[in-house]
Amino acid sequence: MIANLIGGFVSILVGTSLIGPVSIEANLAACSSNASKHSSLTGDWACDSALYNASSWGATVLKLVPGFFALSILGIGIAVTYSSLRQAGVV
Repeated sequence: MIANLIGGFVSILVGTSLIGPVSIEANLAACSSNASKHSSLTGDWACDSALYNASSWGATVLKLVPGFFALSILGIGIAVTYSSLRQAGVV
């Protein structure tokens, strides 16, 4: 039981640390090679690729990828906790 909880905790830590890079890669996937840094100091990407200009649906789907990744990490945490509590006879 403890091994399952520790394994689940480690997978949640690794998953949450990957949410930022997944978000960056999803934004970079939509941007083309002519993307340039924004003039402000925030470091946001000013993207003028064909996907962002032609299809707001495609841009919306790509912006949802990090959220669904975070929800999958949450689901993993709930599943691991439930299975270890079930093995212990609590649930």
